[in-house]
Amino acid sequence: MTHLVFFCGHAGTGKTTLAKRLIRPLTHATGTAFCLLDKDTLYGAYSAAAIGALTGDPNDRDSPLFLQHLRDPEYRGLIDTARENLEQGISALVIGPLSREIRARLLFDRAWLGVTDDVEIHVVWVYTSEETAHQRILTRNNPDDAYKLAHWDEYRQRRFVPNAELARELLMFDNTAPQPADYDALLARIAGAPSPDEPDVVLPPVPA
Repeated sequence: MTHLVFFCGHAGTGKTTLAKRLIRPLTHATGTAFCLLDKDTLYGAYSAAAIGALTGDPNDRDSPLFLQHLRDPEYRGLIDTARENLEQGISALVIGPLSREIRARLLFDRAWLGVTDDVEIHVVWVYTSEETAHQRILTRNNPDDAYKLAHWDEYRQRRFVPNAELARELLMFDNTAPQPADYDALLARIAGAPSPDEPDVVLPPVPA
């Protein structure tokens, strides 16, 4: 059994930090090797060069032009790279916002993912308040965030909170100020893969 685990969420929620914290405990708990696939690591330099050639601004990573022409190929490559690892028996932690794909429920669509029934899929939605995310983005001072910061009112319209129905399909994780028990609960949900008849481990609540 291999595992495909998505760490999704908007900028500044801490999804990459969370994935890196859990990859070694997950390897130990599941007895399977994991690769770490971060969209920004895989495609950040290439997309910066491509959008820079088109617009003159390599940090133009949230503009309509980028979202229309470069976003989807990035994500397709990310998913395809995960699938190739899974085919070799290597589990994958995949990091990226993936908000469109979550709304369309594509991350549970095995045909779209190209994975077989023996792959255990989990989708973690990492969230925090808009104010906390904004402050984290300011603090990390990443050039890739320049467009979203300059157009914050526009960007914030793309932020969404999964509704109650959708949240039941996700592992919701409040990453504002998590405690060790919160990490342990999330690890148990991913590694233990409880059946629908088993009670869920209670994770931090979905924001109102």
